Amino acid sequence: MSAIRLLVLGAVRQHGRAHGYQVRNDLEYWGAHEWSNAKPGSIYHALKQMAKQGLLIAHEIAPSTAGGPPRTEYEITEAGTEECFRLVREALTSYDQKTDVKSAAIGFIVELPRAEAVALLKERIRGIEAWRCSVTEHYVPEGGPEQLGHIGEIMNLWIHTADAEAEWTRGLIARIEGGAYTFAGEGEPFVGVLTEGEENPYATGEKHPGDDH
Repeated sequence: MSAIRLLVLGAVRQHGRAHGYQVRNDLEYWGAHEWSNAKPGSIYHALKQMAKQGLLIAHEIAPSTAGGPPRTEYEITEAGTEECFRLVREALTSYDQKTDVKSAAIGFIVELPRAEAVALLKERIRGIEAWRCSVTEHYVPEGGPEQLGHIGEIMNLWIHTADAEAEWTRGLIARIEGGAYTFAGEGEPFVGVLTEGEENPYATGEKHPGDDH
């Protein structure tokens, strides 16, 4: 799974309707350009592609009185919303997702009902534990990595990573079950997007041709 697809769909959905530069600005505000492939070219390409796929609707907007080219605003469709939630659920339950995909899903986890978020994370733990068991059929952690030569360090890394993933996931579940954060249907959500004209302290300032469209 590509993180950019989920990030762009989620950003448009949170605005309701947004032009490409707003989406880019939000993703930079979230630091996504540092931990994912959310670069300007990728963002604008994803917007156009998902509009072609029916996940977004592209609205042509007349240029402002100050001049400049017309801009395109994007609005998520019902199919786009379904795809967005599918990607979130898949990323939360799949133990082997890359960090950027997992991070993107956590950014939108509160869009789900609290009980569903917990259920998905518990499914994630079951997947981690099953995968760990498959590794320990060939490698006994207690025996140390040396039992398989330096190649044992690879499986030692796998085991440590799985254990850390499971521990982190259990901690997140505990916080959610303890009432942390505002989930879908519980009231005013956390606002993590920039308003029109709000300065972005984390903007890269890098110019891209797509910024004006």
